[in-house]
Amino acid sequence: MFKLRPRGLLVASVTLLFVSCSATQTVSTPQESLGTNVVPAYETLTTSTQTVSNTSGETLTLKQIMADPDWMGRQPISPYWADDSAGVYYQQKRLGSPLRDLWVKELNDASNGSKVSISGKHQEAYQRRVLDKHREMAAWVFEGNIFYKDLKTDQLKQLTKDNKKPYNLRFLNDGRLSFQSGDNFYGIDPKTGFYELLVTWKFADKPKAVSAPDDYIAEQQQGLIEVVALKRLYKQQEFEQQKVLEKNNSSVAPASFYFAKGNETVEASLSPNGKWLIIVETKQSPWRDDGDIMPNYINENGRISPDKVRPRVADVTPKTEDLWLLNIEQHSKKPLSYGNLPGFNDDVLASVKRENAAAKGKEYSVNRLPRDIVLLRDWSWSQSAIQWHSNGDNVAVMLEAWDNKDRWLTTVDVSEGKLESQHRLHDDAWINYKFNSFGWLQNSKALYYLSEESGYANLYLKPIAGAATALVSGAFEVDNLTLSQDDNFVYFKANIKHPGIYEIYRVGLQSGDVETLTNLNGMTDYQLSPNEQSLLLTHSKLTRPPELYVKALNDSAAKQITYTTSQAFLDIDWIAPDIVPIKSSYTDKPIFSRVYAPKNANFEFDEKRKAVVFSHGAGYLQNSHLGWSGYFREYMFHNMLVQQGYVVLDMDYRASAGYGRDWRAAIYRQMGTPEIQDLQDGVNWLAENQHVDASRVGTYGGSYGGFMTFMAMFKSPDLFKAGAALRPVSDWAHYNHGYTSNILNTPDIDPIAYERSSPIYFAEGLQKPLLINAPMVDSNVFFVDVVRLVQRFIELEKQNFETAIYPVESHGFVQPSSWLDEYRRIYKLFETNL
Repeated sequence: MFKLRPRGLLVASVTLLFVSCSATQTVSTPQESLGTNVVPAYETLTTSTQTVSNTSGETLTLKQIMADPDWMGRQPISPYWADDSAGVYYQQKRLGSPLRDLWVKELNDASNGSKVSISGKHQEAYQRRVLDKHREMAAWVFEGNIFYKDLKTDQLKQLTKDNKKPYNLRFLNDGRLSFQSGDNFYGIDPKTGFYELLVTWKFADKPKAVSAPDDYIAEQQQGLIEVVALKRLYKQQEFEQQKVLEKNNSSVAPASFYFAKGNETVEASLSPNGKWLIIVETKQSPWRDDGDIMPNYINENGRISPDKVRPRVADVTPKTEDLWLLNIEQHSKKPLSYGNLPGFNDDVLASVKRENAAAKGKEYSVNRLPRDIVLLRDWSWSQSAIQWHSNGDNVAVMLEAWDNKDRWLTTVDVSEGKLESQHRLHDDAWINYKFNSFGWLQNSKALYYLSEESGYANLYLKPIAGAATALVSGAFEVDNLTLSQDDNFVYFKANIKHPGIYEIYRVGLQSGDVETLTNLNGMTDYQLSPNEQSLLLTHSKLTRPPELYVKALNDSAAKQITYTTSQAFLDIDWIAPDIVPIKSSYTDKPIFSRVYAPKNANFEFDEKRKAVVFSHGAGYLQNSHLGWSGYFREYMFHNMLVQQGYVVLDMDYRASAGYGRDWRAAIYRQMGTPEIQDLQDGVNWLAENQHVDASRVGTYGGSYGGFMTFMAMFKSPDLFKAGAALRPVSDWAHYNHGYTSNILNTPDIDPIAYERSSPIYFAEGLQKPLLINAPMVDSNVFFVDVVRLVQRFIELEKQNFETAIYPVESHGFVQPSSWLDEYRRIYKLFETNL
């Protein structure tokens, strides 16, 4: 084992300023251990940085930066291992086209591999395949058809060619394949091709042979007329005979289960032994209103079309999803009550409701009604919230409250037909929509899961009849779990050694030792090979887009296997921004930030510099890391600004991802307050450390960054000299429910939070020049956000704002001409005012 060195660690030509902590952490080489509880200890590591130019000595231009990004190269997308662990597949965008091709690359091939033919694609497009319990058989769906492969003989079979649209593919323990199509599960024996309906359900009244008389006349008819009574008797006999046949003759397809008319399936999951079915259902209702439309002005026919869009958070109503356990063999069903979940009827918003009632001169009394509960939705999941143990008789279900304050990891006692709570995670702010992965160990009745209960996303292990223990814990984020087949290890990604460096690790389930498997210093994702001997890595650095690497577990080095970045891009000596922890005036944690600056050791003798502060979007997103940024155009724009003497600051303000629960939830009920405080600290740092004139600083950002531009310009008008808000939110009541209700609750419950957090309420504070760039067919942040704010400016007689509209663009711009126009305006704003 070795300790982090205080000097000389070279990381993509970047200055890393680390934060000192009280404990000492060691970073292990492969096969060496960190121990169970890992606490980062950071020291200051400095290196030299690069200047920017290109091979011809020309400066960067906006036209080059905002061109179709194909000029930079076309990086590998959605990689996965080949069956034999000797090759990999990945998708690559076609040059000048949105279409993607599938590529295959053998590990010993020096090239980037070869394109998979269209005629053979069904044989190799198995990224989402499923395996049988012995890992000897594989199955996948290609273009709606099911394919089956014997991994021992490499023999491939096509099992279906129909319009069933199969999903939820699973190998049953007896070797059959099951899949869902609509409200039905089917089974196929891959060896014989025998195909059967396993279970079906309907949302309708249960059929009867005869119905009771509706009124007196019908009752009279059935009592007086013998032939009517006889026909009813025959119908009843035929009906009963069919039920007997279905129950006692295995050749007949099973009868339907029936649920309340007007409801619909949310999710269904069949057990591996084929005995049980979990159904989640809810009352059928449209997800949007007829009025949820957006005008689209640029169409082929020259007319305006009313595009359908999502509802606003102000218009969404709560709902509950009901769980049912179906015994397929006995053809019985039982509801799974939420009544024994801890806190299921707590009035978790009582203090919020009381505050809002008091603001209206009213009083609020605690109301302990059962809460609305649904399956948990994790925005980064590829798994289901319903996970079966391989034995088929144990199942875990992850649930969340509609009010976003609780998450329950439950199991189902199939013999008693009831839910049992294994873990409750409560958050007074909101449950994160990431870090919810969980699963069963293969060979014991124990669950592993992620939880933020420590303040960070850490890994826990819990036997269903015992107490939970922390497998990996510390002030860092754990994600992307993979359990080894022998239950010896859980592989994971984490930012243990620095908040902006993500490496791959594994923890021994018996020893609790954490092993470092990569040491690439950047952003790294992984997939474990089918033989569990190697890792397929997607890795990027500050100045290099993602490429694929492979690392054998018994080898200390990772080998790069794709080279897709263009020579034109590589010929430019891009600046690697410094990653700096800026001291916060409001928390004991630093604000990690990217700093782009001209390199001049004697700058204190020069004229003071102008600066730009960039705010990333999404709110909960990390950008001050050591990998390639999703904001690659902005990265290049910042390089161009540095060429022209600007300093650029890109902050992971409070609300950003990667720094734990408290950093994430600091904006609860006060969006735009902690973040702007952090920007103020950033401007002060620029003045003190980068020779910046604090009166010559501008700001810009898109989406959440556009919202932050509004809040800074309206509430702290002396902070920035000018600002650009791109695709910005002006009123959170008009944004979506899934995101906004987490942070601000809902407008009917917590109007105080919305009025405290929405820029439109502070528009009178605008004093400095403001540019608003608004796409008109934005289905994420509606164009009406800008329209309403502009009208507010007009009524307030504001004159120092400009609005640029983009008629064909949605939230993420596509056309290079739109990108170029947008950034020309931003650049002009800064050049004119700074």
